[in-house]
Amino acid sequence: MTDEATIEDPRPENREESREEEVHGLSRERRDAILEAIEDRDATRLNELLDPLHPADIADLLEQIGASERAELLKLWSGEIDGDILSELDEGIREEVIAALPPELLGEAVSELDSDDIVDILEDLEEPQQGIILDALDDADRVAVQQAMSYPEYSAGRLMQRETVVAPEHWTVGETIDFLRAEEWLPDQFYHVILVDPRMKPVGNVTLGRLLSSKRDVKLRDIMEEMFRTIRATEEEADVAYLFNQYHLISAPVVDDDDRLVGVITIDDAMNVLDEEHEEDILRLAGVGEGSLSDSWMETVKQRFPWLFVNLMTAILASLVISVFEGTISKLVALAVLMPIVASQGGNAGTQGLTVAVRALATRSLTHSNVGRVILREIAQGVANGVFFGVIMGIISYFWFGQPVLGLVIGLAMIINLFAAALAGILIPLGLEKVGFDPALSSGAFVTTVTDVVGFFSFLWLASMILL
Repeated sequence: MTDEATIEDPRPENREESREEEVHGLSRERRDAILEAIEDRDATRLNELLDPLHPADIADLLEQIGASERAELLKLWSGEIDGDILSELDEGIREEVIAALPPELLGEAVSELDSDDIVDILEDLEEPQQGIILDALDDADRVAVQQAMSYPEYSAGRLMQRETVVAPEHWTVGETIDFLRAEEWLPDQFYHVILVDPRMKPVGNVTLGRLLSSKRDVKLRDIMEEMFRTIRATEEEADVAYLFNQYHLISAPVVDDDDRLVGVITIDDAMNVLDEEHEEDILRLAGVGEGSLSDSWMETVKQRFPWLFVNLMTAILASLVISVFEGTISKLVALAVLMPIVASQGGNAGTQGLTVAVRALATRSLTHSNVGRVILREIAQGVANGVFFGVIMGIISYFWFGQPVLGLVIGLAMIINLFAAALAGILIPLGLEKVGFDPALSSGAFVTTVTDVVGFFSFLWLASMILL
């Protein structure tokens, strides 16, 4: 008799879907089974379904299900929630989960985390919840976390972990390996042994691979990495992420104002910051702030209303420009048909330049040394695209309305507006950054205003001068 578990679905699309779900960990079938177990209040079945999952998959599950289902899951499974799951959760959902956990379970959940992960959780909590977690930590961990929390928000001091692996620079490979084998407090993951002088000032790094591949009598100072950088505890985390990305760092020591070692930042934390920066830029370009899918409708309204209001004001400005030429439009209806094309093409071109400029500013590839060349490049491409699309629209307008001069008007207006779009797309974010505003958050509305106003005005003014 054939074992049913070994029978493979003959349909290739189902086999592919099954393989994909195995890779992602939380399959649709498992999620449905979990929801069924929650509905039946079957704690045993729920444990069987959740135990094999990675903490990130459980965090995804908690974010995807509704508030009532989430509360019921926590009642049935709260004893199994650990720090790794909490650290993976979205901020809004994390607060909700922490509020639902008994204090003793919450303290147990975070006690095994590294100090940087505990700080990451504490940053998003109110003081009463922070106190619950701090009280659950042992004295050494509590002091380390409180010291990290004393650094400015979004600084390297908040990002670093206090658990560091250090050795005197005069030690040999053998002495270092024996030391590491004898210690029980080592971090779960580390990539370097940090070499320090007698005053605890970092002087170099030795990778674990180099350490294990060298002979026992070799001095650590003889196998140090050539690339070595320290980071100030007060340095902004965005600058830290840039250093890791720019110089391909795996980990870097963090020092205080006296250059003494206070912690270490590893690549996973730096890349998380980089991902958050990229995500924020994308959301801000769309004018939606830093919201998430777990936000309530009221929070979403508050985040999106300001820039929708700004867009309304700029749209009214563009409409005022159109109203100035109301008489011109009434004499030639074709203008009303064609003028949105000029503004739309300019808006798209401006958004393209804006996106490139904001990304270049974020990655620091747009600097004083190359800004002039970039501006000239944008002007050149704006004029070139304007000529190209102006010719296309001129031909289309001629065959559409049978008026050669109308084709000339829209062609010239297209050139003017794409030129303006190119300038606005690069100069507006540069100017906003210069005066201290976030170009990702502020530029879109201004660029759209420029392209709408210039597009409508140039097209209608040319039409009033040439056609009428």
